[in-house]
Amino acid sequence: MKQVVQNYKSGELAVLDVPVPGCKPGGVLVRTSYSLISTGTELMKVSEAGMSMVGKARSRPDQVAKVMQSVATNGLPATYRKVMGKLDSYTPLGYSLCGVVEQVGAGIDDVKVGDLVACAGNEHALHAEVNWVPRNLYARVPEGLAPRHAAFGTVGAIALQGVRQGGPQLGEVALVIGLGLIGQLVVQLLAAAGVRVVGADPDPARCALAEGLGAVACGDPGSAVVENAVAELTDGHGVDQVYLAAGGDSNQPVELAARLCRDRGRVVDIGKCRLDLPWNAYYEKELDVRFSRSYGPGRYDPEYELEGRDYPIGYVRWTERRNLACFLDLAARGRVDVEPLVSHVADFADAVETYRSLEEGELKAVAVLFRYPQEAAEAGAVEPAAPVVAVPRVPRGSAAKPAVRAGSPVRLAFVGAGNYATSMLLPHLAGREGVELSAVVTTTALSAANARHKFGFARATTDLDAVLGDDAVDAVFVVTRHSSHAELTRKALLAGKAVFVEKPLALSEDELAGVLAAVEESGNDRLQVGFNRRFSPLLREAKERFGARTGPASLRYLVNAGRLEHGSWYLRQNSEGSRFAGEGGHFVDTASWLLDADPVSVYAVATPGNEDLQVVLGYPDGSTATIGYVTTGAPGFPKETLDLVGDGKVLRLDDFVRASVHGKKRWVSSRLPKARDKGQNAELAAFVRAVRTGGPMPVPLESLVATTAATLAVRTALAGGVPVTLAGTP
Repeated sequence: MKQVVQNYKSGELAVLDVPVPGCKPGGVLVRTSYSLISTGTELMKVSEAGMSMVGKARSRPDQVAKVMQSVATNGLPATYRKVMGKLDSYTPLGYSLCGVVEQVGAGIDDVKVGDLVACAGNEHALHAEVNWVPRNLYARVPEGLAPRHAAFGTVGAIALQGVRQGGPQLGEVALVIGLGLIGQLVVQLLAAAGVRVVGADPDPARCALAEGLGAVACGDPGSAVVENAVAELTDGHGVDQVYLAAGGDSNQPVELAARLCRDRGRVVDIGKCRLDLPWNAYYEKELDVRFSRSYGPGRYDPEYELEGRDYPIGYVRWTERRNLACFLDLAARGRVDVEPLVSHVADFADAVETYRSLEEGELKAVAVLFRYPQEAAEAGAVEPAAPVVAVPRVPRGSAAKPAVRAGSPVRLAFVGAGNYATSMLLPHLAGREGVELSAVVTTTALSAANARHKFGFARATTDLDAVLGDDAVDAVFVVTRHSSHAELTRKALLAGKAVFVEKPLALSEDELAGVLAAVEESGNDRLQVGFNRRFSPLLREAKERFGARTGPASLRYLVNAGRLEHGSWYLRQNSEGSRFAGEGGHFVDTASWLLDADPVSVYAVATPGNEDLQVVLGYPDGSTATIGYVTTGAPGFPKETLDLVGDGKVLRLDDFVRASVHGKKRWVSSRLPKARDKGQNAELAAFVRAVRTGGPMPVPLESLVATTAATLAVRTALAGGVPVTLAGTP
């Protein structure tokens, strides 16, 4: 691929052929559509590179201080070699672009191949055909926003963070000094926030542009136009805020800010200008001087930018990435207009000539875009291959626990006694004939004691190993948080227990493989996952009424999941998996049971943020099942509705309250109100019976594994944007 680089020692600019970056975990590979030249920041860097060594030293006294410290520590020869080696090498240019996601790294689930994103960062959003960008330095481009406009995202975030530092309020008056690219954006953002804006810049064309974008009045900093406008708008009190968006060595902006700011006003430094504060002027007015650090909180923090660790929104509302997304949203809704700022669009192949024209003043510009040829993008793009997700081979059990001795109860132990266990499972088991609640294990003593008192467990403990080692326990129920299911199931299987684990069985392919390794090692395949809907009496009757099929069928399953309360542990995706990974197995299992087969392909699409999912499952005979898992629906609408269509028949299920089958004959379930029975009681009865008799478990292990693999494959399908094939391993 090609990339714009500069040798800081010689000042040479070039477009080099360099290797395409790899797609590392925690980020995405983006093929650039447009990248933006910041005519302030970048040209300053280009100009410095063309200076003599003395000039470079004068322009960067901070770096000179570091060199002197290195001389004192490492000696002159070593320091000289280090500095010359660093200077005499190519450095990248650029920090704001828009492009198309070409590849998605591990751990990324918020965008997929083909999505348009805006990217930030002087190490990741470079003037290059392809960039690798970590999670917190890109944001999805809203629908309707042109790629050339989305390329302004980074500079927009810089301007937005500066405005936030000023804390503007409705009706206030602000002065923006410096009407370059950042200053023009600050003017628009302030105007959108209900602030009256005065601009100051020596360039009449930029003043006219700012007035066209919302400023009340603009003029040369030394002219009476600016001072008169401020006096008129503020009744002589001075502006509430001053935004320093100017560069250069002049101290005029700082002095002007002090003169035109009101008592106890705010001065925000966004650009890189001289800051010799006139002490008396700033002291007498007690001016609040603030700095705006680039795009916002997270900037220069490697844990945030490189490792993708976000700051909690309750503590840091506007992070680097949220500022980027916010600016894109404002642009998409027309609250900010960047098109008038585009002075020139150059082909990427002409990058060196464009920089030369800007530096020599031949090209007068506020913003310049590099356009990357569509032909090159298409020729170099990697067509996303249809990925294959392996469905693990299911080992055969050889040492399953024998049937319970005749006349003896089935002795059960519960690991976990949370809301689902105490409301949906234990009420069906407590007092059931032939069942003994032997032990309850929890991580806190009080919750174990409460479960023992309420449901009559023989004992309560926090010692899991003691329960698993108890030969008197026939079966273990794992009803804990999702992240612990696979490991607890593995331990219980190795201990020789029959296991009932609530969904999900596993949150990753590795966890699923670990469970199956325990089956193979122990020979114990006595496992049931809490996929209860296939046991619902109403749905079972409807399936029987529907009858056998001779051709493929289509199934639609709408799950109106609704939003979770703030703070719910279901929202902890880093540890507990996505909502669909945790709950989706229910619906995959139900569809597969109704279609009498396991899925062979998975395709998934989602709205931004993966709030609403559409999952399409393919089956061996050509049948399909579409699962709509939505969180944005009306709370009063039924949670689950299902339609199965095939062979001239339709099965309809309405939230496990009513069902009907339409065909040659019509069947409708009773219209008398009934409580929803989603099959937990029948499921538990089947599990207890299998443990007691030693017969087959209620659902074949192959089906449990296939359902889990299909549920996990949804993540892969979302990331790749293409169907995923489910293939059995030999």
